[in-house]
Amino acid sequence: MSKKIFSGVQPTGNLHLGNYLGAIKNFVDLNNDSDNECVFCVVDLHAITVKQNPKELKNNIQETVATFIASGIDPIRSIIFNQSGVPAHAESAWILSCIARMGWLNRMTQFKEKAGKDKEKASVGLYSYPVLMAADILLYDATHVPVGDDQKQHLELCRDIAQKFNTDFEMENFLQVPEPLIQKEFSRIMSLKDGSKKMSKSELSDLSRINLKDDSDLIINKIKKAKTDPLPMPNCIKDLDERLEAKNLLGIYSSLTNSTMEKSVEIFAGKNFSEFKEKLSEVLVDRIQPITIEIKKLLNDKSYLDKTLLEGVERADKIASQKIKRIKEIVGF
Repeated sequence: MSKKIFSGVQPTGNLHLGNYLGAIKNFVDLNNDSDNECVFCVVDLHAITVKQNPKELKNNIQETVATFIASGIDPIRSIIFNQSGVPAHAESAWILSCIARMGWLNRMTQFKEKAGKDKEKASVGLYSYPVLMAADILLYDATHVPVGDDQKQHLELCRDIAQKFNTDFEMENFLQVPEPLIQKEFSRIMSLKDGSKKMSKSELSDLSRINLKDDSDLIINKIKKAKTDPLPMPNCIKDLDERLEAKNLLGIYSSLTNSTMEKSVEIFAGKNFSEFKEKLSEVLVDRIQPITIEIKKLLNDKSYLDKTLLEGVERADKIASQKIKRIKEIVGF
C-alpha cells in the first residue's frame, strides 16, 4: 500500500550523526521505496521561533538541502523545499490555530523544556509551533509521518486538530489523520561525552558529536575519546541498561551496519573497548566520509541548491495551494 510521507528538518547548520541516524537515514530509505510519495521540508519558519542570524539562516537552509541530497535523497523523486517558500503553511497555521485549544498546547512538554524556567520570555511562536507543524503535515494529505520520541506528542496534536476540523465543519476525512512512523531502534543518538544526554549541536564540546562535515581523522579521534566505562564490552543486552555510553556506541554501530543490538552485543561480547572503537571508527568513516565529500561539493554550487529549492517550492505549492483554497472555502472565506 502506497504511503504519503511528510517530514521536516530545522536548518540549524552543522548537522551531526544524531540527525543522520535519527532522521535522514530513514528519509533515504523512504525515498528509495517506490510505493512512497515523499515530501521533505526544510522548516525555516520553525527555525525563527528563536532568534536567527539572517545570513546564517540562509546558509543553513542551503546546507540542509545539500545534506539531504548528499545522503541519498533524490530531489526529482521526492519533493525537497523550504517551508517559507509556500505561503499556504503560514495561512493554514493561523486557521488551524483557531481550531486548536489552549489546553492541548499547554500539555506540550517540549515547550516547557525549550522555554526553560523563564517561559514568559519565550516567543509566542515557540509556544504555538506545534500548530504550524500540524499545518505542514495536513496540507499534503500525509498518511504517515516519521517521528522520534520527542515529536510523538506533536503528531498526536496534529491528529486532534484534523479530527476537530473535520467534525466542526462536517467534512469527514477532509483532513487526513496521519499515522506515526517510529523507528524501533536507534532513533535517539546520545552524546559521546554523556550517554544520558541527546547528541546536540548546542553542547559546548565538539567532541560530544560526530558532525557530518568531520573528516576521517577527526571522526577517529572523537571515537577514541568517546566516554566509556572500565569494564569489557557487555555480554548480554540487559547489561546495557546500566551502561549508557556502551549502549549508545553499540546503537550507533548497529544502525550503521543495519544490524540488531543483540547481534552487535554478541559480536563484541567481552572484548576491549579499544577493539570495538577501532571497528566503529571504520564503519563510521566508511559511511560518513562519502556524505561529507558530497556535502562540501554541493556547498560549492549554491546555484544548484537554490535551483533545487525553487523547483521543490513550485511542486509543493501546487499541492498546498489547492488544499488551502479548499480550507478557506470550508471556513467561509
